Amino acid sequence: MTTQELINQIKVKKSFLCIGLDVDLNKIPPHLLSEEDPIFAFNKAIIDATHHLAVAYKPNTAFYEAYGVKGWESLEKTIAYLNANHPEMYTIADAKRGDIGNTSKMYAQAFFEDLGFDSVTVAPYMGKDSVEPFLSFKNKHTILLALTSNAGAFDFQTQEINGKELYKQVLETSKTYENSENLMYVVGATKAEFLAEVRQIVPSSFLLVPGVGAQGGDLKSVCKYGMSPNVGLLINSSRGIIYASNNTDFAQAAAIKAKELQQQMEEILNHAG
Repeated sequence: MTTQELINQIKVKKSFLCIGLDVDLNKIPPHLLSEEDPIFAFNKAIIDATHHLAVAYKPNTAFYEAYGVKGWESLEKTIAYLNANHPEMYTIADAKRGDIGNTSKMYAQAFFEDLGFDSVTVAPYMGKDSVEPFLSFKNKHTILLALTSNAGAFDFQTQEINGKELYKQVLETSKTYENSENLMYVVGATKAEFLAEVRQIVPSSFLLVPGVGAQGGDLKSVCKYGMSPNVGLLINSSRGIIYASNNTDFAQAAAIKAKELQQQMEEILNHAG
């Protein structure tokens, strides 16, 4: 999916909601555990109930890798289902990969070609030669970790080196990479006050913003400081939507929570013109 196609979906659905498919078998409704593939059954129900309210889905691969081969098969089935039945949806592999040379190339091939994701999250710590292999894939996006929503983000990301915070150096340097127009960035919703400074460096790039909902991030603040003329935001909510209910009505409850966020987004978009 190209950036323009993503923007078109945002306009059509009046939404920039991304739903995180972080499936924990200890949290899904117990009746699903009797299914042949409980993870896929859960994901399919969530997707069927919410696809008209969201523009993206983001499985965190750790929640699939933890279950070994079966978990990976559930991930494959989930993305295949999305690509076949809802090709308008933007898909994000939240894998946080980052290595050099051929290793990065193989990671990129795994997520972009073998699985068919539109994008993958990448850690920039190892620099240019760990990122550019991902950027070499046409019409695919690389989402760099810039300023994350966890408490430990302050250990390194906001530390100053020669008078400039590290996350700003990541943003500025990444713009020099080949095919940097295919970069997006992770900026946590709990760091909303930093978004204005992020936008000074990457004024039009899309930002993936986790942390709204369960982690306490505020949607209006994120939009106030982070929205660009092309919207430029994908707001992720995981637990607050997918675990809205632990009963047989879990998909309907997820849709209600997703609708609440979508309506807030529609109001913000209308106000912004």
